[in-house]
This record gives sequence, C-alpha cells and structure tokens, in this order.
Amino acid sequence: MNVNEVGSGGLDSGFSSAKKQILVTLKRRGTVSLTDMSAELRISKMATLKHLNSLEAKGLVERSFKAGGRGRPRAFFNLSKNSATLFPEAYTHMTLCALNFIEERLGREAVVRLLKQRAQEVLDANRNRIPDSGLKDRVGELVKIRDEGGYMAEMGTARKNVVEMLEHNCPIMAVAESFPEACRVEREMFQNLIGAEVETSHRVVAGDPVCRFLIRPREKSQG
Repeated sequence: MNVNEVGSGGLDSGFSSAKKQILVTLKRRGTVSLTDMSAELRISKMATLKHLNSLEAKGLVERSFKAGGRGRPRAFFNLSKNSATLFPEAYTHMTLCALNFIEERLGREAVVRLLKQRAQEVLDANRNRIPDSGLKDRVGELVKIRDEGGYMAEMGTARKNVVEMLEHNCPIMAVAESFPEACRVEREMFQNLIGAEVETSHRVVAGDPVCRFLIRPREKSQG
C-alpha cells in the first residue's frame, strides 16, 4: 500500500509530498528512526532531516534519542498531539453537539438508535461490494471501505481462521469518547456486512496506538 495514496486527503494542501508521506508514515508506524524514514522516502538523511525539522518547528513532530551502541544516539521521530487535526475527523464537533442535544432531549437510547441507523445506511450502501468468497477477500473489501472513510485501514496478519484489520486513524474519536456505544455499533456493522465474527483487541479511544480487529469465520449454527 502506497502511503502517498492513503490518508493524505485530510492533510493541509500546503504540505509537500515528502512531508505528507512523513506524517502518514508516522501515523501508521508510531515512532520511526531517521534512518528508516530516509529509507522510506528514498532520499538522503540530510534531506529527510530537513523535512522533519520543518515539521518539528510547526509543532507537528517530536523527536527523541536512543543509544545505538557506538557513536551518537540515534534520532527517532513521532507525531505530536497537535498533528491530530491534520487527519480526517468527519465533522466530529458538529456531530457531537447534535448527539448531546439528542441525549438531552430524548435520552441516551435515542442516540444509540441514531448510531444504529447510520450504521445500517453504511451497510446498505456497501453490501453489494462484499464478494461472495473467502474471509480474506471480504475483509480486504471492508478495509477498502474503511480506508475511504478516513480510518487509514489496512489488513494485518491473515491466517487460516483469523484475519486482522488495523485502523490507524479514528475520525469519530470525539464521538466515541462521549458515546462508547459508537464503537460497539460499528463492530456489529462489520459483522453484518461481511458475515463474520469481529473481536476488538485494541482501541484508539482507549489509548492504544491503533484499533485492531480480529475477524473470524462465523460458526455454523447447529440444527
């Protein structure tokens, strides 16, 4: 998957392609060394450091140092909290205000019904995209759907009975923090969309660096 093609839609148009790639790489991988980032960009360490220095000056990137044996400590870089606004947020402030209003007027259950209605709309809009084939193929299409929605999704490890899906960005973070039911509703939508069991092992809203889903074939009902 080419990082230049994924996730950069939410970045300010003033960033060069190299800086966009740095930001998206850090979003996906967390902490990255100068050496590895240089290899990722396929440019010299000096040129890479110049881009990183610029992003650091804007308060978007932070650096740290780790001992690397002989010589100077190795430089590592990661995104700062200020970088969160660069990535898709799906109008969460407006959405959160609306959900809070609904909760005040109609109660919490009304919010959950609205979340389920929205999930059903997403399911109906994408049902025909899911192939009638193996689990890996179905998860692969789900990854594409989520990636298009700004979640920076990718397929992780795929074994015989479990396929991993990773999401590096949470456009509905503010909503999920106030209404955790949103995460449950989305997981149930995944299950209905691809006809599989979905377990959430890591969540960005809980402080994890990535949302991690373990997807297994649905057990055949005993008749």
